[in-house]
Amino acid sequence: MTYRQAVEYYHSRLRFGMQPGLSRVERLLRELGDPQEKLRFVHVAGTNGKGTTSNMLSRILVEAGFKTGLFTSPYVFSFCERIQVNHQNISEQALAALTERIKTAVEAVEKTGEGPTEFETITAAALLYFYEAHCDVVVLEVGLGGRLDSTNVIPCPLVSVITSIALDHTAVLGDTLAQIAAEKAGILKEGGHCVTTANQSPEAMQVLRATAEERHNTFTAADPQQAEILSKSLAQTVFSYQGATYSIPLCGVHQVENAVTVIEAAKFLPGVTADNICAGLQKAVMHGRMELISHEPDILLDGGHNPECGQALAGVLRRFAPKDLTAVIGMMEDKDTAHYLAQILPFCRCVIFTKPDNPRAASPESLAGSAGAFACKPACIPDPQAAYAKAREITPPEGMVLVCGSFYLLSDIQF
Repeated sequence: MTYRQAVEYYHSRLRFGMQPGLSRVERLLRELGDPQEKLRFVHVAGTNGKGTTSNMLSRILVEAGFKTGLFTSPYVFSFCERIQVNHQNISEQALAALTERIKTAVEAVEKTGEGPTEFETITAAALLYFYEAHCDVVVLEVGLGGRLDSTNVIPCPLVSVITSIALDHTAVLGDTLAQIAAEKAGILKEGGHCVTTANQSPEAMQVLRATAEERHNTFTAADPQQAEILSKSLAQTVFSYQGATYSIPLCGVHQVENAVTVIEAAKFLPGVTADNICAGLQKAVMHGRMELISHEPDILLDGGHNPECGQALAGVLRRFAPKDLTAVIGMMEDKDTAHYLAQILPFCRCVIFTKPDNPRAASPESLAGSAGAFACKPACIPDPQAAYAKAREITPPEGMVLVCGSFYLLSDIQF
């Protein structure tokens, strides 16, 4: 099996759709020897910020000398990004060899019952890889929800982290913040430790506290109001918190909220020092999350896709965007595109709507319908690479090209 065939195999499992539940992945892991039972974990759920939070925690663990696995989704530039050890992607050759074994196990499971989905298959592959790589700790990012997410097959983790909760995937998780919080809180195991942000909505916070108490978890609500931002730019934010100074190579007030949550979570990781936390945060580079990749013009990438992500991006643009800002936007049609675009379009001189290579992608024309209420000049170029090339062509060196709306869009463009 080649790397390309391996990726195609996982994508072929999309035909099973998104089917919450643990029975399929449990059967698959049993076929593989239950590697998850032989590992230690940090489990991260939430609506916004869980990828950044997972990366920060992994960086801190590496600084503390732990061989650290990291499982995240989606990827931006390479499928291999999803499975990392000490922030080194699994190699294409290793992924191909691993996938051959996973495929054999999946076929055995299918003989006795329903076949695993794409995410379940990838989760099982990652857990097997981390076990065979002899990882000391694995930082595991939830895919969707928590209670019925395939990552929730693990034993009680060192700490469970629940980042900011917002309305997203309402058809699956529920249409109120309380319902969604209940799904996220499903990752809490008996006798564990739960850390979240004090900025949760009251209804979400009530559910998280109640679940933590019911399952005899310690409960920490990290308060970003205790942090003071000392300086900020597109490339770096420096802040103080509880008497210490931290620097993160990320932009936005929301990233300070993530960092404060991580600082509190790291206190539950044995063998991690204050110096490890400081050094790990300083190295927490995140692909595709308000990532500045070039200058003249500035090229800013952000794969966030819901209104809360739009609000965070708007806060950055309000402070740093030049007058000549050209946006390349592609989104999934099942997202709240109107509210997201209402946050971003006021900052744009021009906007080029495009279509990521995904069956759920919205048409450029449907997105362009939201531009009429704003002063920006809209255009539709369905091919993402061509849309990006056009944006570069029409943006002066002192301007900015913003590529945003979906991680799938970012993965379709060669930057």
